[in-house]
This record gives sequence, C-alpha cells and structure tokens, in this order.
Amino acid sequence: MRRFNPYSWPPWLRQVRAICAQVIIPLAVFQAIRTILLPTTFDVLLLAILVLAAVAFRLEWI
Repeated sequence: MRRFNPYSWPPWLRQVRAICAQVIIPLAVFQAIRTILLPTTFDVLLLAILVLAAVAFRLEWI
C-alpha cells in the first residue's frame, strides 16, 4: 500500500486542505445544533458526512 504524503502536493492544494481542516469542525458543530433542533433525514446525513470528514482530517486520511 502506498503511503500518503501531503508534502508532495502543490502548495495551493496544501493550503486548501489546511483551510478545510480548520472550517470543518465549526460547520459540524453548527450542523449538530441544527440537527438537534429540527432533525430531518438530510440534516442527519449531512452531519454524518461532516463528522466523517472531520475525523478524516484529524487523522490525516485526507
């Protein structure tokens, strides 16, 4: 299996990844609050996607 190396990416792509990693947590918290107040199927799915993305950024899978 090939090892993931983010330093081989162009600088602009590393910057986009860093920005996404900082923005994903507040978005997930906002979506969690919204899902608690008015739960719909779309809200629950969107929250699950945001949480999985946040975990992926935290564990550096992306």
